[in-house]
Amino acid sequence: MSEQQKIAILGGGVSAMTAAVYLTEKANWQQQFDITVYQQGWRLGGKGASGRNANMGQRIEEHGLHVWFGAYVNSFRTIERVYQALDRPATHPMATWQQAFKPHDVIALQEHINGQWQPWAIEFPRIEGNPSAGTLDLHFWQIARLLVAWLEKFVDDIEHELAHKPVLTTRKRRDQHLLASIMEQVQSTFSSITLEVSQFYTELRQDAQQVISNPRLLLEQLSALLNLRVNDESFSHKSDRLGTWYIVRKLKRWLREEVRELLDDNAKLRQAYICADLAIAMLVGLIRDKIHERGFASINDRDLRQWLSDNGADPHFSVDSAPVRGFYDLVFGYQDGDFSKPNVEAGVAALAILRILLCYRGGVMWKMQAGMGDVIFAPIYELLKQRGVKFAFFHQVQQLYPDSSGRFVQKIELCKQVDLKHPDYHPLVDIHGLPCWPSEPLYTQINADQAQLLKTHNINLESHWSDWEAVYERHFSAPLERITLERAVDFDHVICGVSVASMEHIAPALLATDTRLATSVKELGTVATQAMQLWLNKDDRQLGWQASTKPPILSAFSKPFDTWAAMAHLLPWEQWPEDNQPVNVAYFCSAYTCADFPPASDTGFVQQQLQNVKNNCLDKLKHSMHWLWPEAGDSEGFQWHTLCAPASAQGEQRFDYQYWRVNLDPSERYVLSLTGTSQYRLHTQETDFSNLYITGDWISTGVNAGCVEAAVMAGMQTARALSGVPTHISGERGFLPW
Repeated sequence: MSEQQKIAILGGGVSAMTAAVYLTEKANWQQQFDITVYQQGWRLGGKGASGRNANMGQRIEEHGLHVWFGAYVNSFRTIERVYQALDRPATHPMATWQQAFKPHDVIALQEHINGQWQPWAIEFPRIEGNPSAGTLDLHFWQIARLLVAWLEKFVDDIEHELAHKPVLTTRKRRDQHLLASIMEQVQSTFSSITLEVSQFYTELRQDAQQVISNPRLLLEQLSALLNLRVNDESFSHKSDRLGTWYIVRKLKRWLREEVRELLDDNAKLRQAYICADLAIAMLVGLIRDKIHERGFASINDRDLRQWLSDNGADPHFSVDSAPVRGFYDLVFGYQDGDFSKPNVEAGVAALAILRILLCYRGGVMWKMQAGMGDVIFAPIYELLKQRGVKFAFFHQVQQLYPDSSGRFVQKIELCKQVDLKHPDYHPLVDIHGLPCWPSEPLYTQINADQAQLLKTHNINLESHWSDWEAVYERHFSAPLERITLERAVDFDHVICGVSVASMEHIAPALLATDTRLATSVKELGTVATQAMQLWLNKDDRQLGWQASTKPPILSAFSKPFDTWAAMAHLLPWEQWPEDNQPVNVAYFCSAYTCADFPPASDTGFVQQQLQNVKNNCLDKLKHSMHWLWPEAGDSEGFQWHTLCAPASAQGEQRFDYQYWRVNLDPSERYVLSLTGTSQYRLHTQETDFSNLYITGDWISTGVNAGCVEAAVMAGMQTARALSGVPTHISGERGFLPW
């Protein structure tokens, strides 16, 4: 190797860019590393890429819905570093990360009750603090204490409802009848019963009712017990765990005997019961499955629903409740996109849910104030460019080859997709002073003949099923240029930032050599997703949404498009003409059923699937949207005039001016956490190739789920393996015993 080590970064997604950020955080990094990013097409972002459509009001077009949880500690630390280092002037529209992100409090769910979809809006409390200053490293007693804090809230909600609707449960009636019988027997035995004795039995009956019906004493005992251990990481206190178990079981009995039979006629009581029941099941599971000794990985052999059921969650009300369904929707947790096959590892899911609820700072969620490309990837690109990282856009990875020993990646074969007029491509456009990625290449910077050919044939340079090579060769009577990078000449280390489903296409020679890597690629599941964005001329209230006064993020709705986010806050960053200005924008997304993916030569595949998604969109609007927006239609149809479109577009034609997409490409598919698959995830440098660093939300991170936080943690691990920076990654030991 040369003294300055050359690093080839393949792909520009979250993990790859995070690795680049931290590699360039190392003091005097340029004396140690020479970094080049090779990116297919014209923009960075991977599954998080967004674009601006210049022909449609510079509207933001996303791969789907992108929000950050307030528990994304590593993600917020990273983006805070980026904005601080970029040091934009104060006059810049997004000079700080606090301007780029705003906390979000309202999460809504949909319950299907008696054939109707009913909203369940939850406003989470704001927690003081900066998400970047949080931690994911909670020990057993801290998790238990914070869970009990939520349980106290749920019990308060239950008791509030019971106080306003005093109804005798079967248990209360039975106990009162028993006490009344005792009194009658005493009175018949002692004919001259005194007033004092009568008062005694009256008080006895009242006290018995209070002990039976009031869980406050149990919660106080439980809180006192956990407070003794909340700062103690020792797990030798078996008696404390047994005490916790005993009290929790008593609370569970109270729920079942005193509350359960009242749920059918009281939505608020039912919802509080479900939350309390799930919290108790989780606490029981943590204790019974000895998570403190075995780690969360020990329960990944079960699906989340099965684990909750095993630990006593109510099979009728809780196991398939809206909060549980909402989590599966959040992580697109359906094998092959089949909604009848929900599947998420229990350990991964339980840890994720606990972190989301217990570790957030500020809002439980944070909304980006423009597109993800604008808020995340444009600042990262600008910073890395300033620091001296090189970018080779329009370079598509074709193949990685090992050397004869099977110990190194020896060659990287790339396809140069276009010829540029100038050596350096400038990828960003200015929208209201904000640097943004366009939704198509900036053709004026591309060879004029090639640019015209791309536009004539509507070529998508980001698609796995593109026929650009064939079109190019027919027109120019020559193949697209191939570039081969050689180890020790063009690169020393390879950071492979492509997602797991791409590996079989770009690295079959590596998989044939490395059995563990091949097993990881084979066993880890992915799923296609679909997304729809609607621009509307009515706000949420006018559409009929009444469940919350604040714009919601909603999940657990009917399939497909089970998730909706009200995103009107993005409109000021778009540029709509005065005669067609929307007042609202709605994002929808869900998993997409597509189990079979044809060879890349089947260039008609994507168009066929796009038509399927359009049909799904239209069906959703016609037959289901009235449950969310009763003023935009009914079960008989949708009021198409609520969609923003040119005046010439009538009826259903107005939908043609909205945005929908299907994420089918190997690099775009969402990485699943199917039961029992975490064991196949590798760490960044755990392949057989000593100069290969795999990175992405498909490697082993301490999250092991498809999300920004997992991708950021993977990138941090990759940078640390190469440079020693960063020294600490919050939560990376999440699946290990304490």
